[in-house]
Amino acid sequence: MAKVAKKTAKRKAASTKASASKAKVDVSPATARAQTSLDKLIKELTAQAKKVAAARKKAVAAKKKSAKSKKAVDKRAAKSAAAAVSKAADKAKALRAKVSTSKQNLAKAKKAEAAKAAQAAAKAKVDDLEAKLAAKSEADLAKAMKAFQSKWEAKRKAADKKKVSSLAKKLASKLKAAEKKEKAKTKAAEKKAAVKAKAAEKKAAAKAKVAAKKAAAKAKAAEKKAAAKAKAAEKKAAAKAKAAAKKAKAKAKPKAKAKPKPKAKAKPKAKAKPKAKAKPKAKASSAKSKKRGRPAKKK
Repeated sequence: MAKVAKKTAKRKAASTKASASKAKVDVSPATARAQTSLDKLIKELTAQAKKVAAARKKAVAAKKKSAKSKKAVDKRAAKSAAAAVSKAADKAKALRAKVSTSKQNLAKAKKAEAAKAAQAAAKAKVDDLEAKLAAKSEADLAKAMKAFQSKWEAKRKAADKKKVSSLAKKLASKLKAAEKKEKAKTKAAEKKAAVKAKAAEKKAAAKAKVAAKKAAAKAKAAEKKAAAKAKAAEKKAAAKAKAAAKKAKAKAKPKAKAKPKPKAKAKPKAKAKPKAKAKPKAKASSAKSKKRGRPAKKK
């Protein structure tokens, strides 16, 4: 009976060890998904890095060409190439941020998986000890069953329970300490990431402020230039108009000298005073107004 008990205990222990090792090898769906996502993002980031390098190469070539030719087309090409580099770099930056987040997610998934495996291993260890102790108890009990069967069984079970409880407590304490340590590590990493993000945000805000200031200065300069141009055009138009007026005056002067006599003959026109006799009409109107009962107008 004792030999049979030993064999069954060994088989049970072997099966628990196999299951524990299998639990360590198996990858959880969450970890697999996180790994796939990370691999995809890394692939995208590598491709984007190549694009950024190509865009930078193109921008350098366009800048050199623009510096040599000084044509507007080449300058525009250089400007658009530089904008393409900036756009590609921004996309790469966004992808790097995604890769960082994906790495964190993968690390979390792996930690959770490791914790689960550790719990499974601890349980297997406890079960293994329990099985071993049960088998040993059964073997020892078989030898002393006739003398103190009931008393020994109770005592042995209590001892076994104490041992199991002690191991379970020890392993639980160990797991708790590891979990606490991991939490502190995660918290520190999160704090560091938050500080980094805040610094990046501050830098971006400063950059935006400088860009806005630069754009405002550029707009002011353009406005000043346009005003100066308009003033010059206005001055030019005024000068042109003045010259035209002077020219017209010069043309009109000889004609004025050719007709001096008709101005002297204009005096007889003063005899056209008989029109002043139209005043009696006013009297008629005053007479009419008197007839109607209205007072006559004063002359």
